[in-house]
Amino acid sequence: MNIGKIGAVLGMAIMMTSCVSKKQFDALNENYNQCITNVGERQREIQDLKGVNTGLASENALLKGQNDALKSSLDACLANSGKGSANIDKLIGEINSSNKYIKQLISTNAKNDSLNLALSNKLKRSLDNIADSDVQVKVLKGVVMISLSDNMLYKTGDYNILPAAQEVLGKVAKVINDYDTYSVLIEGNTDNVPLNSNNLPKDNWDLSALRATSMAKVLQTKFGVNPSRITAGGRSEYNPKTTNASVSGRAENRRTEIIIMPKLDEFMKLMDIAPVKN
Repeated sequence: MNIGKIGAVLGMAIMMTSCVSKKQFDALNENYNQCITNVGERQREIQDLKGVNTGLASENALLKGQNDALKSSLDACLANSGKGSANIDKLIGEINSSNKYIKQLISTNAKNDSLNLALSNKLKRSLDNIADSDVQVKVLKGVVMISLSDNMLYKTGDYNILPAAQEVLGKVAKVINDYDTYSVLIEGNTDNVPLNSNNLPKDNWDLSALRATSMAKVLQTKFGVNPSRITAGGRSEYNPKTTNASVSGRAENRRTEIIIMPKLDEFMKLMDIAPVKN
């Protein structure tokens, strides 16, 4: 290279050096450092994506295994389709038999509801001159329930039927005798106030049971109700209708209930009838 050319090169170098300021140089250097940082971040992202890809590959293998298992199950079901059809036909037959049985139960229940409503109306007509607070007649859950207050029936803490209650029991007994295919359940109930007695009744259990059996005996001996139709029992204070916290609440809980209902043995016979199979 001759001196002229060397001089030209040196001149150009001097010109380039003089063209780049310190400010521009710092900016270029900062840009370079930022590029280095960005390269590092991209490398970390690449590693993360490789990890995600590995996880997806494992999940894909698991799903493929599940798909193969489902395909095997489907093949087995298709192979046994003939047996499945026979089982379905059998199930349909059982459903049809059960439907017939349900219709029979519904028909019987509707008949009982009609009889219970007629019985209830007859009782209400015969007892229309008695105070509602002393006698309540309801049709409840397939039975006719007569609730009698203890004020009308007994002295406080006693279980002997008062003479004034004979008229009411006579009217109830007449309806019971008219419906002679029904059973009669008598339940004695008390409030939660303890009795103070060394003789009978000793407590509320005794009092409730004795009141129930006392009424059963009156219905049997004075009004001719067949005793084989009667069940009598006491529930003490454990079947309250309302709170015992008030005087009126305790009075309502001290009641004797006569429940007139279809005979249990006839009902159980109906329940024991097996559905007729097609």
